[in-house]
Amino acid sequence: MSEKTSRRDFVKTGVAAAGTAAVYHRNVHARILGANDRINLGFIGIGGRGNSLLRDFSAAAKTTPAQIVAVCDAYRKRMNAAQANVEKLMQTKPEQATMDYREVIARKDIDAVVIATPDHWHAPIAIAAMQSGKDVYCEKPMTKTVEEAKKFYEVSKATNRVVQIGSQTTSSDQWWKARKAIADGMIGQLLMSQGSYHRNSIEGEWNYTIDPNAGPNGKGDDYIDWKMWLGSATQRPFSAERFFRFRKYWDYSGGIATDLFYHVVAPLNLCWGEPQFPHKVMASGGTYVFKDGREVPDTFHLIAEFPKGHSLVLSSSMANSTHIPGLIRGHEGTIMMVPEGQFEGRVDHITVTPERIAKKKFVEKYGSEEVKLMTEKRETHYENFLRCVKTREKTVLDPLTAYKAMTTIAMSVQSYREGRVLYFNEVTQKVTDKPSEAMQAKV
Repeated sequence: MSEKTSRRDFVKTGVAAAGTAAVYHRNVHARILGANDRINLGFIGIGGRGNSLLRDFSAAAKTTPAQIVAVCDAYRKRMNAAQANVEKLMQTKPEQATMDYREVIARKDIDAVVIATPDHWHAPIAIAAMQSGKDVYCEKPMTKTVEEAKKFYEVSKATNRVVQIGSQTTSSDQWWKARKAIADGMIGQLLMSQGSYHRNSIEGEWNYTIDPNAGPNGKGDDYIDWKMWLGSATQRPFSAERFFRFRKYWDYSGGIATDLFYHVVAPLNLCWGEPQFPHKVMASGGTYVFKDGREVPDTFHLIAEFPKGHSLVLSSSMANSTHIPGLIRGHEGTIMMVPEGQFEGRVDHITVTPERIAKKKFVEKYGSEEVKLMTEKRETHYENFLRCVKTREKTVLDPLTAYKAMTTIAMSVQSYREGRVLYFNEVTQKVTDKPSEAMQAKV
């Protein structure tokens, strides 16, 4: 992102990209890939997660040939380091390294972009990329708000772009085994899903290392384009704390909900057979331990109800690492997804057990009071995206499923911040505090 970036040009091309989804650009830059063509990738945002994705996609490129032709970051040190990492991983140096994401999107030879910026930039960059004919791999969360998620989805549909949201849990087989178990009636009518995502570090979660020399006045590798990094967020003087530890602040993140709960809510939507918008969402919690100036809570609880008659309960703390078992409960049985509750990890099996009222029928059908469903190896999240770019198939975590999951998560953040119960009207696709409106939408 260039030092020469003007504020006026940024407003026109950056923020405006996330504006109304009623007007779309034609895909004039979209390349038609042949069977033997390598996919050209551009990476935007190359911090900790972005560097992980460089490794992940270089590995996936062994299955579906791809190359990284451009890298971009608002911090020059990260931009330059990315060039060296790509060369090491893929034996080819990127053709372009820039601090302006628009230069990546403008390239006609780029087929897809990988977005790993702070959360507040996901929607603007993804929308601009899709409107320019690019397919999109966007890190979770999909967006920060319900409104942005809706626009994201609408643009993906209008432009017919391949989109993968980066919650890699959806590519883990245990969720697909659970999906089939539910569809086969192993647990009867779906009642409730529960889980947690707990951590406990000495520093307090998200207190990433700060480079004291970095900033808008930094020389050489220490330069940060602060105005570009801020984007449409509240304009503030440079803060190293906010730049390096952005997940602690509402301007750029939703804390626990957007960082961690996406790994649970997204795959559960797959398990349920048909992804669902919530009907009702509420949240509670607080900052009980890490009194370090953070705005987001260190402890957070989400409860959501869905129109088809089941609920979701998620609990998390950054100050205690003991998990709650991850379960999917039905009227006639229960699926143990993760015994220790950490949904992001892969397991070699899930376990289905009957309720007392259905035990006899269960044993007669399956021959045991406990059935272990062994998981199998699936293509990785990154392999799935690259293959779909070639075949134009729907990805594992497609934009509609991602939008529905994002709605639950974004509503929980809003509920916490506003201290009230919220409802979702499926007809208007809007959040409301009036249950009558939401109920009417269900009818």
